[in-house]
Amino acid sequence: MTHERDALITGIGLVSSLGEGPAAHWAALTDPGGFRPVLDAASFPPWTLHPAPPLELDRQIPKRGDQRQMEPWQRLGTYAAGLALDAAGVKGQPALLERMEMIVAAGGGERDPAADAGILTDLPHAENPEALLNQRLLSDLRPTLFLAQLSNLLAGNISIVHGVVGGSRSFMGEEQAGADAIRVAVARIAAGQGDLFLVGAALAPVRPEVLLHYEMGGMLTKKPWQPVWQRQDEGGGMALGAIGCFLVIESRAHAATREATPLARIAAVATDRCRRRPGEAAANAARQFAALEGRFDPAHSAIISAASGAPLVTAEERAWLATTGLPVRAAATALGHTMEAAFPAAIALAAMALHHGQLFPPLEAAETPMTTPLHHALATGWGHWRSEALALLSRA
Repeated sequence: MTHERDALITGIGLVSSLGEGPAAHWAALTDPGGFRPVLDAASFPPWTLHPAPPLELDRQIPKRGDQRQMEPWQRLGTYAAGLALDAAGVKGQPALLERMEMIVAAGGGERDPAADAGILTDLPHAENPEALLNQRLLSDLRPTLFLAQLSNLLAGNISIVHGVVGGSRSFMGEEQAGADAIRVAVARIAAGQGDLFLVGAALAPVRPEVLLHYEMGGMLTKKPWQPVWQRQDEGGGMALGAIGCFLVIESRAHAATREATPLARIAAVATDRCRRRPGEAAANAARQFAALEGRFDPAHSAIISAASGAPLVTAEERAWLATTGLPVRAAATALGHTMEAAFPAAIALAAMALHHGQLFPPLEAAETPMTTPLHHALATGWGHWRSEALALLSRA
């Protein structure tokens, strides 16, 4: 039985180290010679990153002036949004774009590395560190720089470049922001509060201030790159990845009216958070998983995990995933960990696998093959610090 308010994915725009678009990603994930990540270990040693691919920006951002005023993460996001609109068949159709709503999960934009470095150099020698910090922030940060860091600027750029003007929301809050962006879009479709949504996020981590931020939290791996699960045996750690990931999500009735081809259905999305005392994140995930009991066939289901690789929490998620008995793939092994975009990217990979009717091969020895057809896919999104999310997708 079909339902008019089902949330269907009708377009995927994905740009990562593996390339541009679902076809390039699927080819990389199913390479007969085995999966090979694209890595950059030279730009910021000892950290390894999954870099952005070379893009012909003119294909999705035709005006050079628009390209110049965007920061790299905005270009990635705007480019990926254009790919999603193309894939869904809504690019250049004002009647659709004028009522298409947008939900963007984004960080605070890029910082001024020179100002950050100067402040960090002077603080240890200051007699009054608090006063010095206030003084330097007032004198070193330009008002125009601050305005350029607003998270909703990505939504604004997408509106300007692609004409998506039906309304927009911007969420901040690392992985939780990406999970809630998906959850809100699906909930609004189910409630009849919208029929057509563009949802996604972007990250460009090849910047010293981003690496400094997460290194100060003890979250990054400094050892030679290893896949996510194998990495846990040597203390874990994140390897960040550049990405732009946007999805066109619409109601089944709306997709049918315009004869759009759906890739997958998002049947349920749940988000939660805890203080991350031992076992709390697994308890949240177990509750979310139990709520889906009977809605998928374990013999034809798999999990795409957005596990970050961060110490402790990834080990806890790995242990919980083992209790499900389902084949698992770690998206961050392929893409790197992508913060706000991690959950949308896991959804995108799940939708691609469902569209092909099969799970892609294991990305490392710890992952088990799946030989049966794929009818359902779950996507997890445990944040490196907070947030536990779970989605169920099915064939459309």
